Amino acid sequence: MNYKIKMGVPEMEDFWKKLVDKKHNDKLTKNEVKIFGKLVKALNFLSSNPRHPGLATHEIEALSNRYGIKVWQSYLENNKPVAGRIFWVSGPNKLDITIIGIEPHPEDKKKGGYHKVKLSDC
Repeated sequence: MNYKIKMGVPEMEDFWKKLVDKKHNDKLTKNEVKIFGKLVKALNFLSSNPRHPGLATHEIEALSNRYGIKVWQSYLENNKPVAGRIFWVSGPNKLDITIIGIEPHPEDKKKGGYHKVKLSDC
């Protein structure tokens, strides 16, 4: 069963469109090439299995409570300072996953680490 990946609006949709346009026009910066590759790999994992071991997907209760819907975090990368994370929600349809944020990993061991995370509208 494959899930359909959607980008939250407006921020995530704009971010993704800009990356794809730059990729097609061969204008990605060195850093964007890395991010694009990691993002494509993670989105492929998410679409085939949101519980893929490499994603280490888990609910972030602080964000779920703030937004009133279960917010999940999956690894974009790991074992790096400020490793990237993908934040997502299920829906709007049964087999949809909507990406609502890509952020560096917040320091959740510190009080209020997830309060700094900015997410897109679903």
